[in-house]
Amino acid sequence: MRKLKLDELNRVTPEEFKEQKKFPVSVVLDNIRSGMNVGSFFRTGDAFAIEKIYLTGYTPRPPHKEIFKTAIGASETVAWEHHQEAVPLIRSLKSKGWYCVGIEQTTASVFLQNVTKPRQPIAVVFGNEVHGISDDLLPLLDEVWEVPQFGTKHSLNVSVCGGIILWEVIRELL
Repeated sequence: MRKLKLDELNRVTPEEFKEQKKFPVSVVLDNIRSGMNVGSFFRTGDAFAIEKIYLTGYTPRPPHKEIFKTAIGASETVAWEHHQEAVPLIRSLKSKGWYCVGIEQTTASVFLQNVTKPRQPIAVVFGNEVHGISDDLLPLLDEVWEVPQFGTKHSLNVSVCGGIILWEVIRELL
C-alpha cells in the first residue's frame, strides 16, 4: 500500500467542476459566525459536488480571509448566494419543490440513523454555532435531523456536523 500522488487522484479542474452535474443538494448557513466554518462548508460542498450554498444573515461570504483559509479555493468552485433573511429564502426554496431539513436538537428531531432515503432536491439548514437554527425557521422546515452524541458535550462543531450530514445525504443518492 502507498498513498496516491496528486496526479493519480484524477481530480477535475475547477472549470470541469463548474460544468459537471451536481447532486440535488444545497446548504443553507444561517447566521454562522465563523468564516472558518463557512470555508469548511465550501470545501465539503466541493468534495460532494453539491448544487449551492446559501449564506444568510451575517454569515461571512467570499472574499473573506477565514473562508479562504479553510476553503482552499472551493469558494471559487461551489455556487453560492447571499440572502439577508433566511425565512424568505426557505419559503422560496419550498415553493420551487425543495425539501428543507434543519439540523437541530428538537422535540421532533429524527436521529440520523433513522432517516429514510432523503427526498430531492434537498436543502439542509444549519444554524448559528451557539444558538442553532432560529425559532422563526423551525416551523418552515419539512423535517429536523439530529446527529446522535454520546459524550458530555451536547453539540458538534457546525462544519463537522455538516460533513457528517452531507456524506449521509450523498451516500443515499449514490
